Amino acid sequence: MSGLNLAQQEAVNYMHGPCLVLAGAGSGKTRVITHKIARLMQAGLEARRILAITFTNKAATEMRERAKALVGREAKEVVICTFHALGVRLLRQDGEVLGLKQQFSILDSDDVTSILKDAGGTTDAATARQWQWAISLWKNMGLNAAQAEAQAKDDNERITARIMQRYEERLTAYQSVDFDDLIGLPLKLLRDHAPVREKWQQLLGHVLVDEYQDTNATQYELLKLLVGDKGRFTAVGDDDQSIYGWRGATLDNLRRLPQDWPNLKVVKLEQNYRSTTSILKAANNVIQPNPKLFPKTLFSELGEGEPVRIVDCDNEEHEAERTVARIQSIRANGLGKDWKDFAVLYRANHQARVLEQALRKAQIPYKVSGGQSFFDRAEIRDLCAWLRLWVNNDDDPAFLRAVTTPKRGIGHQTLQSLGTFASKYKLSLFEALFSNSLSSALSSRAVGSLHEFGRYINDLEFRARHTHGAEDARTFLNEWLKDIGYEKHLYDSEENEKLAASRWTNVMDFCDWMAQRCGGQIDDAAGVTMASEKKSLIEVAQTISLLSTISEREKDQNVVTLSTLHAAKGLEWPHVVLAGCVEGLLPFKPEDGEDRGAVSEATLQRIQEERRLMYVGITRAQRSLAVSWTKKRKKGREFVAAQPSRFIAEMALEKATTKEDPREKLKALRAEFAKKAAATEAAASVQGIG
Repeated sequence: MSGLNLAQQEAVNYMHGPCLVLAGAGSGKTRVITHKIARLMQAGLEARRILAITFTNKAATEMRERAKALVGREAKEVVICTFHALGVRLLRQDGEVLGLKQQFSILDSDDVTSILKDAGGTTDAATARQWQWAISLWKNMGLNAAQAEAQAKDDNERITARIMQRYEERLTAYQSVDFDDLIGLPLKLLRDHAPVREKWQQLLGHVLVDEYQDTNATQYELLKLLVGDKGRFTAVGDDDQSIYGWRGATLDNLRRLPQDWPNLKVVKLEQNYRSTTSILKAANNVIQPNPKLFPKTLFSELGEGEPVRIVDCDNEEHEAERTVARIQSIRANGLGKDWKDFAVLYRANHQARVLEQALRKAQIPYKVSGGQSFFDRAEIRDLCAWLRLWVNNDDDPAFLRAVTTPKRGIGHQTLQSLGTFASKYKLSLFEALFSNSLSSALSSRAVGSLHEFGRYINDLEFRARHTHGAEDARTFLNEWLKDIGYEKHLYDSEENEKLAASRWTNVMDFCDWMAQRCGGQIDDAAGVTMASEKKSLIEVAQTISLLSTISEREKDQNVVTLSTLHAAKGLEWPHVVLAGCVEGLLPFKPEDGEDRGAVSEATLQRIQEERRLMYVGITRAQRSLAVSWTKKRKKGREFVAAQPSRFIAEMALEKATTKEDPREKLKALRAEFAKKAAATEAAASVQGIG
């Protein structure tokens, strides 16, 4: 318990019932969770009966490392995973009672869009994505297609609900699930099947949930069924950092805890270990107007620190120049040694462009956080389609991508006829190609090509199932890529040879990463390789769709971070600039007809969530914070007058000390350096004469 404050100790030591830990920004919530894991183990609970749920793979990896540092190798037995990974675990073990085979496929966002285009009879991806968004929200609310249609508000929603019905039928046929199903189906599994529910409740001795304020209605119901009436759980969250309402997260989950568990223990963590007092004052002032479920006030013992600066600018270009000047000024003063000490945060992705241009002009290295995921690259998606088909032959979207990439003489006409045949007899495409009556629908040449492909997939699947260990996996993957001519395919389809080479390097990295996992080798954050049991290539392939980044392989880069406020949640930097803090952007104004004085319930809730977003932005800063706004901003091709965000006034800063022009500061510093350099040169010259 050394190093924990009294509130943290109270949270860690309470183990016998439901516990809510209200962890303010920077108050050491991960420390509390990992120490509680250690405390539960110390009290005699087996590591394998402890479940810690996070929201990202990166957070799960960090938590495992910190738990390992506390309790040693035994920490690897603790189940630390995301909600979605937990859903996969439940469905792989017990999904058969829902009609799912063990090797079901997990569809990514692009697969879902393609299926919805087919189900809705459209070629327009934008329309399909609107349906996708609506269906996802309904699923997160726990609604099926019939329930969604019953409560539809208009014809558009009724049509979308009917498309949802056809979409669900296709998923069943493909033995596939989407990401929302990884929560919804486990909920159905535990709710409707008592033996499965009892098995999991007995298996789990204590459940810890990180970022509890980000849970949606379905996740809350799933948690209730996992912990049962005894309520042995610890929920760690902060109602002031709930910023994902637009994707289904609801603060009702915090309101319901004391109602569903009257004996709930509530512990508040209010000491912040990240930011200076001046930054926390601004944060506390901003969040103060929001209604409080559990009132709290952050405090810090790190001293007053630099005052928070307000930087007013003429337009976005001027703002970007001033941001660059501020970074240079802080570095010139020796307060920020590395580029990675700096972050520029903004409300919307489009704001990054002007900032990027200014940083490039100043030759400052940077990265845009939340850029393209490794697994979103076309070449990686190609390979994943093949892997998915080995795992689940009924995965039609994977079949179509694999059979056409690289091209193997099976044309669109053949695939269209195969699709028609498969639909007629309610078969998957892979099943259909081995049907005895397929020759009645296709030419013998087309049937021969399809049979050849089918036999090749079966052969690969058999070999992958019996390939264990890193070296064997690496050899197998290299031979497979050579067989299908994938390197040649990349160079043939890419005009730029350097780009083709870069894509092939990505493929090699992917194969190396797969091989490491087959060998039970995972690089941890410190670069140390942890050994675990060897896996077959098929077992590793089953987990692919859950991974969004190869985070274990990424090392810290010494660059300035550009990031949206949403993507910055959970991160921190010594020096932060909040850019573009104007009305219409922060708070975001979605409807032209809605004015600043609008007080509808929906508007009020939206403004409250935007205020929490501002609070999240402020509390990312450790030592210095600048908040900038522009007098004009670009809207389309025109400049329109802009007003500072209402949140700037709500920060209630002392006016006399907050205005700053970093360019003037930098100019003064340069003049001082030039003066010193001239004096040194003059002294050297005099010495030379002497």
